[in-house]
Amino acid sequence: MAKFKHELLTERIIDLIERGELKAGEKLPSLRTLCRQQGISLMTAYQAFNTLEGLGFVESRARSGYFARNPLRKSRFKKHYSKYKKLDAKSLDEMIQMVYGRELNKSVVSLSLNSPEVSLLPETKFKKSLLFVNRYRSGSSLLYGPFAGLPALKEQIAVLSVHSGMDIHSDDLIITAGSMEAINLAISACTEAGDKILIESPSYFGNFQTIVSLGRKPVEVETDFNTGIVIESMEKAIEEHQPKACVLVSSYSNPLGATIPNESKKKIVNLLAKHHITLIENDIYGELYYGSQRSRSCKSYDENNNVIYCSSFSKSLAPGYRIGWIHPGKFYNKVFQAKVSHSVTSSTLTQEILAHFLKHGRYDLHLKRMRKQLHTQSLKYQQAIETYFPKDTVVSKPKGGFVLWVELNNKVDTLNLFKKAMAENISFAPGQMFSMEKDLHNYLRISIGQPYGRKIEAAIRKLGDLIKEEITEE
Repeated sequence: MAKFKHELLTERIIDLIERGELKAGEKLPSLRTLCRQQGISLMTAYQAFNTLEGLGFVESRARSGYFARNPLRKSRFKKHYSKYKKLDAKSLDEMIQMVYGRELNKSVVSLSLNSPEVSLLPETKFKKSLLFVNRYRSGSSLLYGPFAGLPALKEQIAVLSVHSGMDIHSDDLIITAGSMEAINLAISACTEAGDKILIESPSYFGNFQTIVSLGRKPVEVETDFNTGIVIESMEKAIEEHQPKACVLVSSYSNPLGATIPNESKKKIVNLLAKHHITLIENDIYGELYYGSQRSRSCKSYDENNNVIYCSSFSKSLAPGYRIGWIHPGKFYNKVFQAKVSHSVTSSTLTQEILAHFLKHGRYDLHLKRMRKQLHTQSLKYQQAIETYFPKDTVVSKPKGGFVLWVELNNKVDTLNLFKKAMAENISFAPGQMFSMEKDLHNYLRISIGQPYGRKIEAAIRKLGDLIKEEITEE
């Protein structure tokens, strides 16, 4: 979709500031000068500057004009984590229960739930689709649908797959209850009990739970904070462990927010195919990019039918509908049989509603708005963390997705910090939840799914105070 002129101007100025060509404190051209230089209207220039000011990249000074500012410090995370006494599955489960046991309590300010708030979603248009299905499809929605999923929905998903560089047929897809069921089915289809599975580290705790619950063994692989899983570390793990599969989030990973560059994705796909290791790709955040172009999927480089592709609408459209999908490739028959024995089929009603919305609800327009809102929220959350947390705090600068990864002073134990924060009705995700062997005691993950406002700012300020108390305590 073509961008508006004010959006293009906004991106150009942000790029100049981030590259250092426009330095903090330097005065920008006046609105009228910019109009003459760029051949744009005064309203277009004003919209761009208003957006830049909201994002914190420029500030207006009375009777002086607009000045550049770069409000965010450069990220300098530690390159390697220390070893941690290994967690067992029970310990991980207990941590998850501790963090999410009160998550739906409305008195809690949630910085831990990795999900969009309803104001980010197209609620009104969804209601129109729901009314349509209720009026014209209510009878069929009461019945079991096709076990592999509703054809009308799979056709829409096949069309969307072009955005990530794939060319797939709708008949090759199976609808699932979110991406986690898709991952579960994929692991069951391509591995056996006792097999080892490569996994990014840090990684989403649900991946560890799934691998362990299926009787497989996770092998944690080093990651880079910007570019995701490290290929050299992957090669070493392959040599030492002879894994049968690899599970990774290819774009805007959880909890790091890292994205594997397209060229590296191609190398990873070829490396795993060479060693006959199945890649299970979770591309659940792929559509939530902040820049001008979507990152390609690993599946788009798959020439050996060695990648199982999984995704869902849980982050971009309808978390409560629990609709995901899997492209199993050569494992189709195994995945289909596992799906039937696991849950028979997915909800017909929600599939009907989603299929109608995707065809008539302007999903592309919704995504464009949502990406813009998430980018704005990400910058505002980062700004607040750097304002209210101690000065030695390091926060990630993701290019998409829902999460910020935060490194605190080594004196802080975020599990203890969480308990103190919950006493103040503030929730976040302690870092140790995201690895079973690395020491992440002084890390935490913050979700940016809620629009930034006074309530969120007050929670981040209070959390900063609690962190400073932890550091100063003997």
